[in-house]
Amino acid sequence: MCGIVGYIGKRDVAPLLLEGLQRLEYRGYDSAGIVVTSPKTPGLKMVKAKGRVRDLEAKVPARFKGTTGIAHTRWATHGAPSDVNAHPHMSADHKVAVVHNGIIDNAADLRRKLEADGVEFLSETDTEVLTHLIARSEAATLEEKVRAAVRLVEGTYGIAVMHADFPDRIVVARNGSPVVLGIGEKEMFVASDIAALVTHTRQIVTLDDGEMATLTADDFRTYTTEGTRTTAEPTTVEWEAASYDMGGHDTYMHKEIHEQAEAVDRVLRGRIDDRFATVHLGGINLDAREARAVRRVKILGCGTSYHAGMIGAQMIEELARIPADAEPASEFRYRNAVVDPDTLYVAVSQSGETYDVLAAVQELKRKGARVLGVVNVVGSAIAREADGGIYVHAGPEVCVVSTKCFTNTCVAFALLALHLGRIRDLSVRDGKRIIEGLRRLPEQISEIMKQEAEIEELAKSYADARSMLFIGRVRGYPVAREASLKLKEVSYIHAEAYPASELKHGPLALIEPALPTVAIVPDDDLLEKNRAAMEEIKARSGKILAVAHQEQEKADRTIVVPKNEDELDPILMGIPLQLLAYHTALALGRDIDKPRNLAKSVTVE
Repeated sequence: MCGIVGYIGKRDVAPLLLEGLQRLEYRGYDSAGIVVTSPKTPGLKMVKAKGRVRDLEAKVPARFKGTTGIAHTRWATHGAPSDVNAHPHMSADHKVAVVHNGIIDNAADLRRKLEADGVEFLSETDTEVLTHLIARSEAATLEEKVRAAVRLVEGTYGIAVMHADFPDRIVVARNGSPVVLGIGEKEMFVASDIAALVTHTRQIVTLDDGEMATLTADDFRTYTTEGTRTTAEPTTVEWEAASYDMGGHDTYMHKEIHEQAEAVDRVLRGRIDDRFATVHLGGINLDAREARAVRRVKILGCGTSYHAGMIGAQMIEELARIPADAEPASEFRYRNAVVDPDTLYVAVSQSGETYDVLAAVQELKRKGARVLGVVNVVGSAIAREADGGIYVHAGPEVCVVSTKCFTNTCVAFALLALHLGRIRDLSVRDGKRIIEGLRRLPEQISEIMKQEAEIEELAKSYADARSMLFIGRVRGYPVAREASLKLKEVSYIHAEAYPASELKHGPLALIEPALPTVAIVPDDDLLEKNRAAMEEIKARSGKILAVAHQEQEKADRTIVVPKNEDELDPILMGIPLQLLAYHTALALGRDIDKPRNLAKSVTVE
């Protein structure tokens, strides 16, 4: 969950690396560091700082020149945030510097062995183990030193290594944590995310697990950790540098909420087939015969992706009449689940690198399961591991709190549900109904955005709440789950989501005037049941904010959302609650794009 960026070429490296760290800060922001060198001025120079990238930038001296360097912004796993625990980590002889993303599982054992050999550790991190292993290797080349070290470690890593004796190169390696190479003209880049690269190049190479690379100013070569050469062809990324700018908004979260109408239009573009009332999803690599053989769908994701999967499972059951459910990938991978050959597994991840999801995919593939990926990043690990999939085309999402990617993922599931349904028993009439509903989504999202001023005022009245309850039934329950997560992530107000039907089985004990309830009330066949739940809350002096398709008499306030088809309503009903979370956090003065203790791409367990 940390950010890595490196460069080798002819340019002054420090400004490039600091710029790259700024673009990667959403991956970790409790400390940062930079190491540079140059063939003309041998030796490694390092600066590290606890805090944000701006704190590091303030410490970098004016005469901090070099043409080769690596840098890192950290999300702590081993050791509290501090100058000492910040990356890069340097060997005692100041010859080796390492930046690392991931977790070394056997770090404690390796540390004990190294300490027994007289090595003195300065930090509490697992990464420092790698630094000493590389420094102590007697191999002749930097590549061999790194290869020998990674063979000894167990766990996940994306690393970049510099050595004072080899100032003409950077050696990188990947196992379970992303490493991307950027191909320039007489210069090369490396990063853990393409966000750090697109300002300078759109030609990239993504390393696979068990793969390494050597970067020089003129070229790169890739090979396995066993030393076998591999062939890597650069691809062109679709996102441009401007996609990562705030575009006049005060925060990335606000920008990304407002990009949703355009993003939804993008995920639909070119996929609708009016002639047969279905959609084109060629990337799923599932023909009609195979689709009809599917007896169950299991969706795996974490956090927001899991909630999108819950909505997706409901749509698949409703439209395709296939039993479907969603489960946290972080739980699935540890419970020795029964893998059914007739089950279609769908892995969901915004980054395409979420480690718990990736590990579940790898276990499923080992057991012979068919796996689809629903991801936002082209060429990401899950996209490559899966048998096929759907890109959600949300565009870059920089804010740690996911908004537009959640919405686009839900739309992607609507497309998958429609596709499977039309292959099976969904009528042409219902297919056309869903297609027309999908086409209405962008305009309806824009209508919701016009209510922002009203929602902002509403949010101020909830900013002093210590806790909030979110409720919904069936289609509304996943919306409640996601809305409660958004609020707690960005405002730090405790929030809990519960099925409205379960209120009387315990949660009613919590109801009082000081505990606001947000009720998701779609205008569907459960409308009266939802109204009855609100009646129970009002009878106990609870305050209610309803998100509904019409004013609700039992609610103190109602946010009215445009009506779509029943199956698609959850996609719209969560959007005003994104704005509610945003403006609540704004009223509380929170760091909206970088909530405490969180990072964007969760590439560790």
